[in-house]
Amino acid sequence: MNNEYNHKLIEEKWQQYWAKHKIYKVTEDPDKPKYYVLDMFPYPSGAGLHVGHPLGYIASDIYSRYKRLMGFNVLHPMGFDAFGLPAEQYAIQTGQHPAVTTEQNINRYREQLDKMGFSYDWDREVRTSDPAYYKWTQWIFIQLFNAWFNPVTEKAEPIDTLIKTFETIGFNGSDDKILTGGMEFNYPPFTAEQWQKFIEPTQQKILLGFRLAYLSEAYVNWCAALGTVLSNDEVKDGVSERGGYPVERKLMNQWSLRITAFANRLLSGLNTIDWSESIKESQRNWIGKSQGASVCFKVQDQLFSIEVFTTRPDTIFGVSFLAIAPEHEMLEQLVDSEHQQDVMEYVDAAKNRSERERMADVKRITGEFTGAYALHPFTGKEIEIWVADYVLGGYGTGAVMGVPAHDSRDHSFALHFSLPVLPVIDNGSNHDYTQSSYDAKEGNCIHSGFLNGLGIKKAIKKVIAEMELRKIGKGKINFRLRDAIFGRQRYWGEPIPVYYKDNIPYVVNENELPVILPVIDTFLPTESGEPPLGRAQNWKYQEKYDYELSTMPGWAGSSWYFLRYMDPGNKETFVSKEAVNYWQQVDLYLGGSEHATGHLLYLRFWTKFLYDLGLIPHEEPAKKLINQGMIQGISMIVRVIPLTDISGENVFYMIPSDSVDRYDAVMEGIHYPINYVEFKEGKHWITEKTIEKTNAAYPGFANYKIADPTTFVNTKFDYLKDGLQRNKVEVEATVEKMSKRWYNVVNPDEIIEQYGADTLRLYEMFLGPLEQSKPWNTQGIEGVQRFLKKLWRLFFDSNGNLHIKAVEPTNAELKTLHKTIKKVAEDIENFSFNTSVSTFMICVNELTELKCNNYTILKELLIVLSPYVPHITEELWQLLEEKESITKSGYPQFNAAYLIEVSFSYPVSINGKHRTNIEFSLSATEEEVVKKVMSDEVVQKWLDGVEPKKTIFVKGKIVNIVI
Repeated sequence: MNNEYNHKLIEEKWQQYWAKHKIYKVTEDPDKPKYYVLDMFPYPSGAGLHVGHPLGYIASDIYSRYKRLMGFNVLHPMGFDAFGLPAEQYAIQTGQHPAVTTEQNINRYREQLDKMGFSYDWDREVRTSDPAYYKWTQWIFIQLFNAWFNPVTEKAEPIDTLIKTFETIGFNGSDDKILTGGMEFNYPPFTAEQWQKFIEPTQQKILLGFRLAYLSEAYVNWCAALGTVLSNDEVKDGVSERGGYPVERKLMNQWSLRITAFANRLLSGLNTIDWSESIKESQRNWIGKSQGASVCFKVQDQLFSIEVFTTRPDTIFGVSFLAIAPEHEMLEQLVDSEHQQDVMEYVDAAKNRSERERMADVKRITGEFTGAYALHPFTGKEIEIWVADYVLGGYGTGAVMGVPAHDSRDHSFALHFSLPVLPVIDNGSNHDYTQSSYDAKEGNCIHSGFLNGLGIKKAIKKVIAEMELRKIGKGKINFRLRDAIFGRQRYWGEPIPVYYKDNIPYVVNENELPVILPVIDTFLPTESGEPPLGRAQNWKYQEKYDYELSTMPGWAGSSWYFLRYMDPGNKETFVSKEAVNYWQQVDLYLGGSEHATGHLLYLRFWTKFLYDLGLIPHEEPAKKLINQGMIQGISMIVRVIPLTDISGENVFYMIPSDSVDRYDAVMEGIHYPINYVEFKEGKHWITEKTIEKTNAAYPGFANYKIADPTTFVNTKFDYLKDGLQRNKVEVEATVEKMSKRWYNVVNPDEIIEQYGADTLRLYEMFLGPLEQSKPWNTQGIEGVQRFLKKLWRLFFDSNGNLHIKAVEPTNAELKTLHKTIKKVAEDIENFSFNTSVSTFMICVNELTELKCNNYTILKELLIVLSPYVPHITEELWQLLEEKESITKSGYPQFNAAYLIEVSFSYPVSINGKHRTNIEFSLSATEEEVVKKVMSDEVVQKWLDGVEPKKTIFVKGKIVNIVI
C-alpha cells in the first residue's frame, strides 16, 4: 500500500542506496565519450549553505545526470577550497586550530549537499588544506620558480634555457627584447664571460628578475589589524571586506607571479572559449591592453627623467603638467623643502585608498604640487610636476603627461588647480574647452610643430618615429594587468616551499614535499611583526636555513583543482598523462560571475603555464562557462522610533513602514528576521506572538515593541497614533542579497525537512532563467510539491494500490510523452531548466486527464524527469520492478511520428449550432464521415426524424448539417 508520497522516507532511502552502491563512481572508459561538469570550488563557511548557494549545483547536477542518460561517461566531482582567512580569524578569536573548524565546516557542507541528492563522485573529493593535495600546489610553485617566459617563443620555458643563453651570448640590458620582450629589468648588460665569473648570489639575483615566481618590492594592500596583505578583491572602500579594518598601500618584499607575461595570450585565448560575453569583457578590461608610446621628460636640475606611457603621443604638444602616483619611486627626490610637508601628508592619506577605489572615484579631485619641473622633450618648456592619486603606481610607469584639452581626467584636474589647457587637435567644431575636453581620435594636429596638419593616426606614427630617432621615447604596448601578489602574512594557507641561504631564495627539493604547516601557539603575527609562521619553533630547512614565512593566497589551490579531480589519489604526480589525456578540458563550468577577474584569470594563467611545460594537453581550462544568477532574499524592513520609556529603558517602537510617507518624521529602518514575520491577506505583519518567538531566537530584539495608539501620548510623535493598530504592525518587504546580516537567509535544511529535496531542486529551477537573479519566495514552493504528489498519483489507484498496465499506449499518450521528451532535451541542452519544469507540469496534467497508467509511457516519463527529481523517480522506477538504478537507463528516443496528428475531433453543427464532437481518422473520406455522423445518437436526437437538406463537410475542420 503506497497511498501517499512520503519525501522523507524516499529521500533518505535512496541517498543511502546511492552512497552504499557508489552509483556515481566514475572511471576512465575509452569506449564512452567523456563529459566533464565542474562546479566552482566552494569555501566551507561555518554558516553552512542557504537556499541561494545550491542554484548552480542543482543545474550542474541536472546536466550531469542528463549526459549520463545520453551515454556519456560523466566526471562530476566536488571538493573544498579549505584554506582561507575566515577560519584563521575564527582561530585567533577562539584559540581553536583552523584545521578543526575547517573539518567541522566541511562536514556540515557534506551533510547538506548529500541531502540534496547530488550525483558527485565523492571518491574524488579534494581539499586544498590536505597535505596530499597542497604538496602538488607547492610542486607547481616550484615549476613556476624554475621557469621564465621566453618572448621569442611566447611561452614558459625551464630557467635552464635562459641560463644557457646567458652562458653563450650574455645579456644586452633592458633593450634586449630577445630576452625581455620589452619588459623592464634593472640589470646592466653583461657578456657571456662576465656571467661565468659572477658569484652564485649575483647570478641568482639576476635570475630572480626573470623567474615566473619571483621576490621583489611591490605595493600591496596592507591591513595591520589582520596582520596580512589583502588582494584587491578583499578590499572595499579602503577597508578590509572581512572586519572592516583600515587598509593602506605599503611597499613590501613580496612573492609575485608574472601573469603579465601571459597577458597577450590571456586576451587572445578568450576568442577560443564559449564563455559569456560579459565575463570575457571583464577580463579584457582587467588585462587592459593599450598601444602607445613611452616617453621621457627630463627633470629640471636633476640627473634623472620621468618616464610616462601614453596612448595619445599625438597630443604631446598639449602637455601642461606631469602627474605622478603617490607611490612613485622618485617622489622624495622630486619634492623641494617648501612643499615637503604638504606632499608627504597627501601621500600618507592616499595610501589608505585602494587602486580600485582611486580608479572609480572620478569626482574627487586631489593633488599637490611637488615644487619640481620637467622639461618638454620637444620644446624644452618648463612643466609643473604634481602628485595625484588618480595616477596609479601599478599602471604604466606611475606617471602621466597631463593633456587637459584631450583627456577628461586631466581636464578636471587642470580646471581644479587652474593649470593651462592647450588644445592641439582641431576637429572643426569650435569645442568649448572651458566646459570639457575633446577626447575623440578625430581631427588634425594644430600647435604641434612638425605634426601640424596631420591626422591622428599619421601623427602617432610620426611622433613615435621622431621619439625613437631622438632617443627620448619609443613605441610600446602596455597592460593594465599587474603581476599577482602571491604571498600572504597568514598561517592558514599553503607554506611557500622556499628557504633562504645568504638572503637568496631557493626552492626545496621536490622529493622533500610537502612542506607541512608547523604547529604554532597562536595565529597572530609575532611581536616583531613577522607573519604567524615566525612563531614556529625549530622550523628550519635542513635544520639550518630559514623557511619563507608567508603562505600562499587562497586562490593558489583553486588554480589547478580541476586537474586533481581527474586523478586525486596519484602519489607520483599531480595528474597522470592517461587521466588528463582522457578527461581533457572541463566541458561545462558553473559558478558565480564575481570570480571573473580573480579566480578565472589565475586559473587560465596556471593552465597555460602547465601546457607550456608539456604537462597537460590543453591551454584553456574550460570550454564552456555559465554564470548562474543569484537567488536573492526577501528582507523585512520595519520602521522604528527609539524612545526612553517611563523606567528609563531604551525602547524601539515599531511603526508601519508607510508612516515615512504619511508623516515628516525621523525614523530608522531595521531588518527583522523573516522567519518571524506572518504573511496574511497579501501583507507582512509582526504581531505580539511573532515578537515572543523572535526574542527567544534573537535576544538582541528584546527591546523592540509594537507601537499602539497610547505609545506616543505626550511625545513629539503624538500625530502618529491615528495610524497605529494594536498588537500588530505591517512591515515592508524588499529584495536584497541573501545574508545573515539582513536576517533573510532561508536554510535549505528546513525546506528539505518540510517539502523534500526533490521539491527544492525543482523549485529553484522553476524560479526563472539560470543566469538571471531572482528573489526567493517560499510561498511558491507548495505548488511544486503539489505537482510531485500529482505525479505520484499517476501510479496508484484510488485505494493506494500500484495500478500500472502493460498495454499498447494510445496515440494521445504517446504524443504527450514524446513532445515532453523533445522539449526537455532541448531545454537541458540550452540550459533553460525553468521551462522544463513547466513542460513536466503540462505533461502530468495531460496524462492525468487521459487517466494514463500505461507502463511504457510512465517508465519513459520517469527517465526524463530523473535528472531534476532523482529520489521520487528512483522510488517509482523500483516500484515498476526495474532491477537497476534509473541512472543506468538511457534517455528515451524521440519519435517525431507520434507528434503527427492522425485523427481529428470534428465539431458537428446543425443549422450552424454546435451540438457534439465526433473523432475521425484524418484519412477518412467525406462519405465515411457523413455516414457515421448521421448514425450518431446525439445527431439523431437533434434531427428528430427530419431529413437534412444538405451536409457541409470541410476536411479536418467541421461537419455542418442543414435541415
